[in-house]
Amino acid sequence: MQGIITTWNLSAERLFGYTADEAVGRPITILIPEDRLDEEPAILARINAGERVDHFETIRRRKDGTLIDISLTISPIRDSDGKIVGASKIARDISERKRAAEQQNMLLREMHHRVKNLFAITGSIISLAARTVRTPAELAEGMQDRLVALSRAHQMTLPSLSSGEQPTQQSTTLFTLLSNLLSPFEDKEVGRWRLHGEDAHISADRVTSFALLFHEYATNAVKYGALSVAEGRLDITLTADRDGFEIAWLESNAEPPTFPQTREAGFGSTLEEMSVRALNAQVSRDWQAHGLLIRLALPRDTFELPL
Repeated sequence: MQGIITTWNLSAERLFGYTADEAVGRPITILIPEDRLDEEPAILARINAGERVDHFETIRRRKDGTLIDISLTISPIRDSDGKIVGASKIARDISERKRAAEQQNMLLREMHHRVKNLFAITGSIISLAARTVRTPAELAEGMQDRLVALSRAHQMTLPSLSSGEQPTQQSTTLFTLLSNLLSPFEDKEVGRWRLHGEDAHISADRVTSFALLFHEYATNAVKYGALSVAEGRLDITLTADRDGFEIAWLESNAEPPTFPQTREAGFGSTLEEMSVRALNAQVSRDWQAHGLLIRLALPRDTFELPL
């Protein structure tokens, strides 16, 4: 056998793009990419030895040059004397199955990566908390709140698995993240918190740091600040200039006696410092008569361009 095409049906025409007139009489290597040319001699050797090749998965090239994943079943053809005179090849398009398998593998890798990161973050949070909390109940409460915040943040960045798409790590926006973290303190009649400026995308690798940081700010506001009193208001503003971004966290209508102007070096403040360092941010605080103003100065690459 010389590997010359002698018959070509309509299914082969649809799969590879060649008509019968174009394919018959030409070598089978017109379908084989250069980096897989060594497969054909090995296949022919097995056929000449009388073997059948079942479900051999490989890649072949269409007439237009595009590559396609196929599964080949190849059987020897014998004449009346039992001599092997050719081979019958059946090619099946397995592109969709391969894509589905690749999506599944990518998703599993993504899940493995996320689980490792979450365990590392959770371990750090527990270690920090254990140094500062006084009772098991205090530890449980603090851990539950922070893990819920992390869960909300990571839920927004789960990989997309829409039909026909590769699973990709998703980003979210600052305002979407803040809205989720502040939703427990929503008061539709009063509007206790408001977001200002143009929203911007946060890359998935920064979501955790933002979630932990703003969870700490919200927790302090609920304990001591604007969200601890019925009249309190919270305004968060994102602004951009050519040097970077600024986030202003402004609490108002909070009576000064309810807000501590000195900060203990406890678990919350340590976690906040870790998050600020991870974001490469600069923080300033201004305790005003009506509440607290926190300014976060962030590098230009923290966010994508405003929406």
